[in-house]
Amino acid sequence: MPSSFLWEALGGLGLFILGMKSMSEGLQKIAGERLRRLLEKITGNRLTAALMGSCLASLLQSSSAASILVVGFVNAGLISLYQALGVLLGTGIGTTIAIQFIAFKISSLALPAIFIGVILKFFGRRRRWVYTGELLLGAGLVFLGLQTMEAGFAPASQSTIAAVFHSSFLSWRVSAVLCGTVLTFLIQSSSAATGIVIAMAGSGLVGFETGVAMIIGEVLGTSLIAIIATISGTLAARRTALIYLCMNVFAVCLVLLFFHAFLNIVHLVSPGDAELTVMQGMNPAGLLRPNIARHLANAHTIFSALNVLLFLPLLGFFARSAMVILPGREGEIDIEPRPKFIDQRVINTPTIAFLQAKNEVKRMAEIAESMYADLVEQFSHYDPKRSLQIRQKEETLDVLQREISAFLVTLSRQTVPQEVSVEIPTTLHLINELEHIGDQSEDAALHLQRKKEDNVYFSMAAMDELKGIAATVREMVRLAVAFLENPAGETVTRMQELKVKVGQLQEISKNNHLKRLSNGRCTVIAGLLFGDIIACFAKIAQFSVNIVESERDFLDVSASGSD
Repeated sequence: MPSSFLWEALGGLGLFILGMKSMSEGLQKIAGERLRRLLEKITGNRLTAALMGSCLASLLQSSSAASILVVGFVNAGLISLYQALGVLLGTGIGTTIAIQFIAFKISSLALPAIFIGVILKFFGRRRRWVYTGELLLGAGLVFLGLQTMEAGFAPASQSTIAAVFHSSFLSWRVSAVLCGTVLTFLIQSSSAATGIVIAMAGSGLVGFETGVAMIIGEVLGTSLIAIIATISGTLAARRTALIYLCMNVFAVCLVLLFFHAFLNIVHLVSPGDAELTVMQGMNPAGLLRPNIARHLANAHTIFSALNVLLFLPLLGFFARSAMVILPGREGEIDIEPRPKFIDQRVINTPTIAFLQAKNEVKRMAEIAESMYADLVEQFSHYDPKRSLQIRQKEETLDVLQREISAFLVTLSRQTVPQEVSVEIPTTLHLINELEHIGDQSEDAALHLQRKKEDNVYFSMAAMDELKGIAATVREMVRLAVAFLENPAGETVTRMQELKVKVGQLQEISKNNHLKRLSNGRCTVIAGLLFGDIIACFAKIAQFSVNIVESERDFLDVSASGSD
């Protein structure tokens, strides 16, 4: 294969990927924000979720990019595992729309589309015209790149090396599937990978059956990309990606088991003979197969449709089985950034709705307590992974504060019993205090991270003082959380004692810190970090006191009202 043809194939690949990116950006600018708002408002309806997934993959021109975005939504708590699985299944349908578009191979319109696109993009006065120009420019580059790739791959189909590789490796369907998986994983775009397979098959470099197997394998590549995207993500995100991978592995195995029947369906719905070969010009190496692109696109469409039909009715089962498929560690707190107990459907039953909100507040308190416990552990054994967990828990507290507050405000507008209407303001105050504990815990963790990254040294005496204050404040946080579950008079007394003790330790630490500064045993940067961490502990202690006092005052008012 001459080097000129190799560079032609690689240049065509570059044009194709550039066109896909330009199309994606144009589509996103035209309709992206609208689609994102729709996705955030998605309900538990599995059909709506699949439809949103289709729109998302079509917009991004890649199910791989769509799957990464869906994982991000799960991490952010915008959609649940159940909804995410529906969206991920729908991404296959959205990708096949882009693939069908590519398979039309309207090469004669490539250059006109590029010309019109450039005119609109660089000379258009309205934003919508500019975005449309970007879309047309991308479409033209896609078809031009596909045509160039096919011309570059054509001589390779006559190569002895290519023939040996095809007969010894790609002739095995499993090998072809794995090749498609790796191709998608490396390019990070299923649509682009499919375009490459179409170009290879159109030039005769790979056969029709091999091309179909590679097309199917690209679904596994998308699943692996989603798995990689969940690294350092929440447990819910990891469960979503793993279940999605399991579904796709099962679907691929099922198709491979009935491969000939699957091919017959593809031939039945596709026009012409997939293996029909025509000569392009007088060059014997220019043999092309004009019908194979449509057959491969239809194979992807049929596979995606069967995948949706097979698994969409089973989403509830998979969502319920998530804890079995990927269980959390024993005693691990669920930090999925979305409410677990509150449900808008019971808002018209105020008593039940408020009980749900109270359960969500208790969960929020447990997360805040575990977050502070992680912070204390960092002073003994610093772990970067634990710092990441602290940030994830803080994000969860932010989401819960927003969701619970909105739920309680909506509930307060209903006709609620007197005792519930009185307790709602107190509960809102408790939510804010718990979220403040999370904020200060994260700030302290960031100060400690800066100490490690900048190699700032604390003396043994300073570290002992920090650990002493941290341990005392930890008991205060534990008492505050326990008081929400079981209010007791001795807790209030003990909390006041600890508050005084923290004040004394804080004063002692400041005095010792000034002595270390004056003696030159402590640098200015170390002193600033030390003071910031002490301030965070003091604020957390005060927030813990506020929680106990607010709950105690409410109980006192309730008791006097009942008398």
